[in-house]
Amino acid sequence: MHLVFASNNVHKLLEIQNIIGKQFNLKTLLDAGFEGDIPENQKTLEGNALEKARFIYSKLNIDCFADDTGLEVEALNGDPGVYSARYAGLENNSENNIAKLLLHLKDKTNRKAQFKTVIALIISGTEFLFEGIVKGNIINEKRGHDGFGYDPIFVPDNNHKTFAEMSIEEKNKISHRAKAIFKLAEFLKKDNFIP
Repeated sequence: MHLVFASNNVHKLLEIQNIIGKQFNLKTLLDAGFEGDIPENQKTLEGNALEKARFIYSKLNIDCFADDTGLEVEALNGDPGVYSARYAGLENNSENNIAKLLLHLKDKTNRKAQFKTVIALIISGTEFLFEGIVKGNIINEKRGHDGFGYDPIFVPDNNHKTFAEMSIEEKNKISHRAKAIFKLAEFLKKDNFIP
């Protein structure tokens, strides 16, 4: 089965391909012949994931899925949430996003947070949603060199490493994106979309 991943994020694509393996042929937007920006104008992760999947499905008329992920920090009333990627500005700069988040948490003792991924899948015009959540804590300074985004300051519950200190295999056993992707893969298997 061929599926287009409605994203230009290479890091996400590598994580997803690592989780799914060769069970189906995952294509990038460039593979599918699409270049350009995809709108993300909604106020929720679910809304953004659906908007991106619907946009690509309408443009290419091909089965596809899209995701949106946010870091939700308890002491900040769930912020940055849906605005995680552009928390410190429109340029989507991870270093600036981390610096802004740590500044906002400087005087907070509650460091609880969760990563949440929502995947929107469209097959033959029918829409499905899958969600993955991992809970953890925000630490005071960056640790590790792998991963991306807020990974260097997020330590998942029952772990001592940040996501950025883990190998991709370690991260994919517990991450929010992995949980959502496993649900997607199980759904595709169960409903005979893939062998």
